[in-house]
Amino acid sequence: MTLSLSIVIPVLNESSNIEACLQGLQPLRELGATVIVVDGGSQDDSAALARAGADQLIVSKPGRARQMNAGAALARDKWLLFLHADTCLPEKVAEAMMTWDYSKSAWGFFFVRLNNERLSFRFIEWFMNRRAYYTSIGTGDQCQFVQREVFEQVGGFADIPLMEDIDLSKRLKRITRPLIVVAKARTSARKWLDEGVLRTMLLMWRIRLAYFFGAEPEYLVEKYYVSHSDKSGSNKQPF
Repeated sequence: MTLSLSIVIPVLNESSNIEACLQGLQPLRELGATVIVVDGGSQDDSAALARAGADQLIVSKPGRARQMNAGAALARDKWLLFLHADTCLPEKVAEAMMTWDYSKSAWGFFFVRLNNERLSFRFIEWFMNRRAYYTSIGTGDQCQFVQREVFEQVGGFADIPLMEDIDLSKRLKRITRPLIVVAKARTSARKWLDEGVLRTMLLMWRIRLAYFFGAEPEYLVEKYYVSHSDKSGSNKQPF
């Protein structure tokens, strides 16, 4: 089997994660997938470490939406998949990807599992997955994927500093319902661990509620960064 898939990874100071992330994608590369890493000007060794495991490595202006749009512009495959450097796709994911061409959906996302065994994280991920299922809104941690032509049709990611993943989901679900892959992508719990589980959940839901009622992303990212010390570029959004 052959995959017509481009995997776009935005990176900013992810030297501790990027090698493991790319290593997990090598079986997909062997099946024809293309891996595109877009560095936003890392101050660590992210770009150097990514070079061997990627098909293309480019540098763009920082900003996750900008970086992902820059990577997507280089893609030539039918499907795009946007992957965070601290997230791993499910095992045997290639089999699931081969069915995408037979689906009526032009986009979708995965269920998610956090990489910590504390019981509180089982509750968080359960809530995230139920919310995503009933609202048809996927986030970046859930490895959004979309047909390249449809992504171009809707104009790609909005050039906003936060909520670009939710904004894209809202526009895509006007075209088709998402294909939700129940196999779970495994993503980092570092944001909750660094900032505290309850504090992070309350803050994120407060930000999402403000966005729902029309707050500008620029205002939200200011609130987000004021309250969060991690500016590494991961921008975890546990909505």
